[in-house]
Amino acid sequence: MIVVAFARAAHFGPAMLITTISYALSTLLWREGPAVALAFTVFLGQLLIGWSNDIYDYRDDLIHHRIKKPLVSGEITTRSLKRATSLLTPFAVIAILLGPLGFKGGAVYLLGVGCGITYNFYFKFKITSPLPYLIACAALPASIFYAVDRSPPILVCVIGSLLGVAFHFANVLKDLDADRKSQIRGLPQRVGRGLSLLLIFLILVAVFVILIVSPVLTELSSSR
Repeated sequence: MIVVAFARAAHFGPAMLITTISYALSTLLWREGPAVALAFTVFLGQLLIGWSNDIYDYRDDLIHHRIKKPLVSGEITTRSLKRATSLLTPFAVIAILLGPLGFKGGAVYLLGVGCGITYNFYFKFKITSPLPYLIACAALPASIFYAVDRSPPILVCVIGSLLGVAFHFANVLKDLDADRKSQIRGLPQRVGRGLSLLLIFLILVAVFVILIVSPVLTELSSSR
């Protein structure tokens, strides 16, 4: 089914994870607010990131026979995906800036979307590859706080950044060897599997410690 193929091209699992986190946080902070509409707005940005990634990676995916990718399997074409991306982009930008996130929250979230797209085209090849994740995963919770006219707590943004970097290392592991053959030399590819796993572990420990010793959870639970 073509709708399923377009969803898979958007990296549906990670996109829905981000959308679900957005829904949960917006519900927590804005009990009477349009949590579903806000989460849908976030999902639109994730579509742009996922589709641009599959478009850019198409030739490399062919080389490595990644037949689970809809473009490689022929379920959809690059032309149709580029057309869908072109049609979605102005709609998504308007919805993000003028929708439930508000202009300030929308602008911050667009910064995160821009980081995701620049990672696809530039940062994934650089030693600074974690940088877009660090920024984007802080921008996501910050945008939702701004949507409810609240300043985002620094520790919430720090936790978002740390989890984003951990996800970056974890997400690269499955394609580490193939990426190296394709001269994709982000930080995980440079440091290798063992050190990447160690860094993921240390980051998760740091997040756990922050959650235990800081008032973040108490502040969020009292937001209702």
